[in-house]
Amino acid sequence: MQSILSSWFVQGMVKATSDMWLKGWDERNGGNITLRLLPEEVAAFQHDFVAEPRCIELSRAAPGLANDWFIVTGSGKFFRNVQLDPADSLALLQVDDKGLSCKIHWGLVNGGVPTSELASHFQSHSVRKQLTNGADRVIMHCHATNFMALSYVVELDPARFTRLLWEGSTECLVVFPDGVGIVPWMVPGTDEIGDATAKQMQSHSLVMWPFHGIFGAGPTLDETFGLIDTAEKSSEVLVKVISMGGLRQSITTEQLVALGKRFNVNPWQAALDTGPAHVA
Repeated sequence: MQSILSSWFVQGMVKATSDMWLKGWDERNGGNITLRLLPEEVAAFQHDFVAEPRCIELSRAAPGLANDWFIVTGSGKFFRNVQLDPADSLALLQVDDKGLSCKIHWGLVNGGVPTSELASHFQSHSVRKQLTNGADRVIMHCHATNFMALSYVVELDPARFTRLLWEGSTECLVVFPDGVGIVPWMVPGTDEIGDATAKQMQSHSLVMWPFHGIFGAGPTLDETFGLIDTAEKSSEVLVKVISMGGLRQSITTEQLVALGKRFNVNPWQAALDTGPAHVA
């Protein structure tokens, strides 16, 4: 009988959290991941469930996620330690049939609760689940260093910021043609920032939390990690370029359009219309 510790979703969370910590994106207990699971993916591991699951009330109802299963990181848990004891740092939970609460069926064996950003994650999950017909199953939040650094020095306009990232690395337009949404600075762990992020997730798979980090959505842990990694790589290039005096030449609008045609993606028109990025 296979242990839940060897399941693809626990091992996937171990790899994702370890990779994110090694990237320097998740210091201490910074960052959180939630992965929506299908009932059949969970069913084989019921023998590892606790006899009396703890119930956690949701601060914001999530009827669109009723009865859905998730594996999530725990509040206050260090990403660097997930690999050492997944059962302490992760939680497998199921939302109730009305989307008002959830029960922890496995994990957090030494106590604790799911990530403090659970409400924000669930609000974004609800949007992405509907928008992608269930394809997007991951919400990932971290403190990507260079991406966050740019929020201090560039104009916080979503279209202009997207254009800047597209010009920072050729692959960016292909990986996130829908661009980057931006919310104002807000107190984390609140329903308000969850609402604002979910609103941006209606149009963008990446959302900037200025002076804080990034929210990403995708179908798998690898795809979502890669999405953030691509934006962060472009941000790193741009931090160096800006430090060397700013852009003198870059990818043109015509070249970006040709790139979209070659890879059969539709670039966000507002970002194309802003014209070439100019950052000194």
